[in-house]
Amino acid sequence: MNELLFWFTVLGFGLNTVTIVMIVVLGFTQKSSLGIQRSHAQITFLEKFILNFVPAAGACVTILDIIFLWKGEHNRQFVGYHKWFYSCSELMVWTNIILFSKCSSNCYIVCNYVLCYWWILKPIFWIFHLLTKFPFLEIPVRVMESSIFLFNIAFGITINVIRVKRLSSKNSLLEDPLLSNDMDLEEGCHHDVEKAGNFWDLMTFKFINCVLNHGVVKQLDSEDLLQLPPDMDPSSCHDIIITCWQEQLSNNASNASLLRAVCHAYGWPYLRLGLLKVVNDCIGFAGPLLLNRLIRFLQQGSENLDGYLLAISLGLTSIIKSFLDTQYTFHLSKLKLKLRSSIMTLIYQKCLGVNLVERSKFSNGEIQTFMSVDADRTVNMCNSFHDVWSLPLQIGVALYLLYTQVKFAFVSGLAITILLIPVNKWISKLIASATEKMMKQKDERIRRTGELLTYIRTLKMHGWELLFSGWLMETRSSEVKHLATRKYLDAWCVFFWATTPTLFSLFTFGLFALMGHQLDAAMVFTCLALFNTLISPLNSFPWVINGLIDAIISSRRLSRFLSSPENKSKMEETNSCPSPLLSKQLNSSQGLAVLVQDACCTWSSSDEEASNLVLNHVNLSLSRGSFVAVIGEVGSGKSSLIYSILGEMRIAHGSIHSDGSVAYVPQVPWILSGTIRDNILFGKNYDPKRYADTVQACALDVDISLMVGGDMAYIGEKGLNLSGGQRTRLALARALYHGSDVIMLDDVLSAVDAQVARWILQNAILGPLTQGRTRLLCTHNTQAISSADMVVIMEKGHVKWVGSPNDVPVSSYKTFSPSNELDSDVPNQGQSCSTSSSSKLKELPDRDINHDLDGVEEIIEVELRKEGKVELGVYKNYAMFTGWFITVVICLSAILMQASRNGNDLWLSFWVDTTESRQTGYSVSFYLAVLCLFCIINSFLTLVRAFSFAFGGLQAAIKVHNRMLGQLINAPVQFFDQTPGGRILNRFSSDLYTIDDSLPFIMNILLANFVGLLGIAVVLSYVQVFFLLLLLPFWYIYSRLQFFYRSTSRELRRLDSVSRSPIYTSFTETLDGSSTIRAFKSEDFFFTKFIEHVTLYQKTSYTEIAASLWLSLRLQLLAAFIISFIALMAVIGAHDSLPINFGTPGLVGLALSYAAPIVSLLGSFLTSFTETEKEMVSVERVLEYMDTPQEELDGCIVLNPDWPNQGVIEFHNVTLKYMPSLPPALCNLSFTISGGTQIGIIGRTGAGKSSVLNALFHLTPICTGSILMDGININNIPVRELRAHLAVVPQSPFLFEGSLRDNLDPFRMHDDLKIWNALEKCHVKQEVEAAGGLSILIKESGMSFSVGQRQLLCLARALLKSSKVLCLDECTANVDTQTASLLQSTICSECKGMTVITIAHRISTVLNMDNILILDHGNLAEQGNPQVLLRDESSMFSSFAKASSM
Repeated sequence: MNELLFWFTVLGFGLNTVTIVMIVVLGFTQKSSLGIQRSHAQITFLEKFILNFVPAAGACVTILDIIFLWKGEHNRQFVGYHKWFYSCSELMVWTNIILFSKCSSNCYIVCNYVLCYWWILKPIFWIFHLLTKFPFLEIPVRVMESSIFLFNIAFGITINVIRVKRLSSKNSLLEDPLLSNDMDLEEGCHHDVEKAGNFWDLMTFKFINCVLNHGVVKQLDSEDLLQLPPDMDPSSCHDIIITCWQEQLSNNASNASLLRAVCHAYGWPYLRLGLLKVVNDCIGFAGPLLLNRLIRFLQQGSENLDGYLLAISLGLTSIIKSFLDTQYTFHLSKLKLKLRSSIMTLIYQKCLGVNLVERSKFSNGEIQTFMSVDADRTVNMCNSFHDVWSLPLQIGVALYLLYTQVKFAFVSGLAITILLIPVNKWISKLIASATEKMMKQKDERIRRTGELLTYIRTLKMHGWELLFSGWLMETRSSEVKHLATRKYLDAWCVFFWATTPTLFSLFTFGLFALMGHQLDAAMVFTCLALFNTLISPLNSFPWVINGLIDAIISSRRLSRFLSSPENKSKMEETNSCPSPLLSKQLNSSQGLAVLVQDACCTWSSSDEEASNLVLNHVNLSLSRGSFVAVIGEVGSGKSSLIYSILGEMRIAHGSIHSDGSVAYVPQVPWILSGTIRDNILFGKNYDPKRYADTVQACALDVDISLMVGGDMAYIGEKGLNLSGGQRTRLALARALYHGSDVIMLDDVLSAVDAQVARWILQNAILGPLTQGRTRLLCTHNTQAISSADMVVIMEKGHVKWVGSPNDVPVSSYKTFSPSNELDSDVPNQGQSCSTSSSSKLKELPDRDINHDLDGVEEIIEVELRKEGKVELGVYKNYAMFTGWFITVVICLSAILMQASRNGNDLWLSFWVDTTESRQTGYSVSFYLAVLCLFCIINSFLTLVRAFSFAFGGLQAAIKVHNRMLGQLINAPVQFFDQTPGGRILNRFSSDLYTIDDSLPFIMNILLANFVGLLGIAVVLSYVQVFFLLLLLPFWYIYSRLQFFYRSTSRELRRLDSVSRSPIYTSFTETLDGSSTIRAFKSEDFFFTKFIEHVTLYQKTSYTEIAASLWLSLRLQLLAAFIISFIALMAVIGAHDSLPINFGTPGLVGLALSYAAPIVSLLGSFLTSFTETEKEMVSVERVLEYMDTPQEELDGCIVLNPDWPNQGVIEFHNVTLKYMPSLPPALCNLSFTISGGTQIGIIGRTGAGKSSVLNALFHLTPICTGSILMDGININNIPVRELRAHLAVVPQSPFLFEGSLRDNLDPFRMHDDLKIWNALEKCHVKQEVEAAGGLSILIKESGMSFSVGQRQLLCLARALLKSSKVLCLDECTANVDTQTASLLQSTICSECKGMTVITIAHRISTVLNMDNILILDHGNLAEQGNPQVLLRDESSMFSSFAKASSM
């Protein structure tokens, strides 16, 4: 009977424990306060009273029961431990109900249907319990037991009645908190959760519940994210770091360190976190010590209370460590986010501030790497720095505890560790060297990729995309070579550190046994627990060292960039001119807007010697309100004069001053991604009248009226959906709208036709909007020159002459004939159209200007992000990239490695048991030999796994890059028009870096965790059969938790990637237009926009971190329960009176030592699993670009090498559309060009001139019709062959970084003499000789040459090609008329017998041609011989020629 009573009591304790777990799980996953208030509103006063009274009364009665037990113990009556545990657990049940009901919803906690059903079953058990023990109880105890029984029944009835009344609530134990469809939770996410939430919410990360609930039922967007705490706002973070960085610059300008600035900014909070880490690490060692005491208790077979206390203490230690661990990680992650936003904003601000000459020390690719890679690496220093001291501390404490167990036998294991230290140090140095070399190659690769993406249209026209991709592949090969070195060295690190614990145990136990000591369970399994504690710090240490090295290298790179001298917003001044005199001159009565005194300027940075002076001893003063025309031949220094006034060049001597605000329109206009209105306003407030006047003055009214969406139509990256003339007029409108004191215009009239040029000159440059403004115009246009107040003639960097236009020397004036006469409509038509539409636009209210917004065609596609889990196909693709054979080898080696390790531990357990029972028939050497065999097998399999992972990761990295590049190279031009370059570059930088480095690393950890958990589950199930009872419920809870979390984490990761792209797109765009931004003093506006992008990115990351820690805490609490369960079962099983034996001391010790790492391993497994899934998003994003549409490259015709030999071109009813929804760019166009003739194509801006070349080069497939060349339909010709047989000079000149010779002859098909002849014919030979010959290095985009010189070099390149068909797309737009006429004579003489198609802006360009085509809105308006048409007064061409005042 006593035994039956004992079992009923133990069973009651078990049931109470399950009840407690249910209530705690429900309490942790309660609903938000809004749901709570609603639940409370549905409970009546009576129900509320019963729900509060019954648990309180039950708790009071249970306390009385415990007092009676204590009284019996005091009176020396025997009270079994099972009775104490049962009564205490009953009290805990009532206490938990009271506590969780107070801090959450009564109704929610107690009316959950699982709990309701459970409370129906409990009284059934109580009936049997009372019937068994009632006859043996005293009267007072009977009353108390009956009261507890009645309270349980009353509570069960109450909660079931309330539940029946609330049948509409359909929540389950996990589905209620995890899968709620309650959308009212949204409001809970939009406040500062850390201030609004209570302490318990912050400790348990309950504030993230609203986001998690949304993540399960819908696709998350930015509104669902948590709000950032005020101290994490990027603006405040930036203020902190900029203050510290400026202190660094002022104290140590020559050797300023970003690392020191970061320490000053965030050092103290970081050190305070270190104290929390010390406490956390120390508590981690309580586990092995308690384990030792517990095993010794089990060996002694004692039946006192100590065993239960030790078992519960083991669980409580794990729980405390869980809370400390997650809080440390949370606060460290917040600090990392602050540091990340600080560094990103610091880099961006530097890009806004540093001028072009100083920035030339760094390539664009290098600067983009600073933002994408170096910033992250520097931030990761936060992890590494604390770990550098924490890991040795953990190792040291573990070694000391080992000494207390095995005395000096641990020295043998320590010797192995110490011997590996110099080896690892040597490997770390090699890794650092390989990383530095890899990063250099990475910078170069990203620069080349950026160059390829920027000029992809031109490259395709030349047929050079394969050549460029080949160069890019060479750079990638060099990068992969260093990456491979690093990966294989990492593999050796992994091998040494992973095998250390196994070698440690072999040598330690081996020496201990050989010294004559006996192995016992407590010592062996305490040591095993300590070895497990050592695994994490030992394995992490090499990665920590590598991370620290990477961070130091990256911070040095960033320091070098951030130390670059900035462009001063105030006036530049040198010692050569005293300031009092200058201020007197600037403020004198006549008033000077710009004063240049003896200025010598160069493009050499401050670190280099001032050589190749671009401006030489220039003296110039511009009066306020004057209109100044700067003229001169190509390369004379016109643009450089503007750059020097803007402060973009280095002043080697003299001084340059400007007074007042500045507006600037560069020769190649810089257009923002955004609406037309955004581009014009450029951060200024919207003034409808001024806006309408500006649009009219710049002749944009007609263009805007034709666009879907009007001025709210979206402009793609770099104005891709605008013509060259439209881009120039848009940039001009921006300058006019700003109303600056000084307006600098660099050759703005060359990109537009004559009528538009005249309109712009009269209404914009000389119009009412610029009255009283100082205007500086670099031009070749005679009308502009004659209208100027002052003319400045530049020659080879000198100011040759300054004076009135009436006094301009005849020789100089002849150089400039009327420029840019539009080859299109008659002037009267164009002017009336422009005027009428402008006045109409002026009358329109604000709401009408952005008309028809619903119909706006998105030129730039919104970046897509997938929904749901990462598909299995993504994993399959990655395995395929890795190689199936390698994948199988990796998996097999990992499983066998774990099996050998488990075998090693089981053999130790067997050795201990046989030694203690003294039944051993084997010698110590036999046991050691088997242990040694396990160790060798384990080491070999570890080596195989490490190197196969390194090899597989490299294979995947190589294949992913090559395939993605191959797909992009073959993508049509429209894909690049619709996809921002920053978005594609993000794939090649951040996503590819993840695939190269992070993904293999995290997958390796995932595999190790998985096989580790599998090994532990198998061993625990073998050792303790009761563990199998826990497996199923815990696997269910575990799977539900991870499903709930993963649904949100995937969405957050995708949101993270999508929110990162605008940062890089904005950054790339700013790099291109930084000089324009600085000229307009719009740095603050752009910095604010960048801060908005970073804020969204921060919010995503912050929410992501909180969600992962929410999961981590709950997993660790589950693991703590497993430890407590196994420990309690071991203690209960130690009673010899029980019918079931729970195993030998050796197996029990093994089970307990295996249970300890479950805490970290369970959390680590799911963390690594979700991290792998997050990292796989990078593979998913890359795979999207592997499915890009491809050009139709194949053709059915094989061409002869000399094709086309005649050059006859026929267009038959050709219609071309850039997008299905847009109007046709070419409309049923038909014409024939005879072989060997020279044809001019003219027409108003946007008439379809460039579209003819797009169709001819097959850049955009035609919708209908056909194009024949020498009788062959070009649709049947392989595209690359077609383009390779044609020569072209594009509208925007293209020079890539490399030698000039490679630029002119990339395939090296011509000798130097032929190249020099081509340069001489293009009148650019002298400039090339002066610059240093063919071997000179062209900087990015050919910045060392003027735009005009670049166009001449492109023409020389086309002449070298010796093609039968030559296409010139406005190639003389940016050169003076004299040079243009020389070029025309060169083309006439050198291109005899060639078919030359010229898209022209000047009448003089086409007068001597054989034929001209006049296009109007994609239609052929007129064609014929220009001389014949000129004589025909009724022709459009004749009308236009008269209007252009030739």
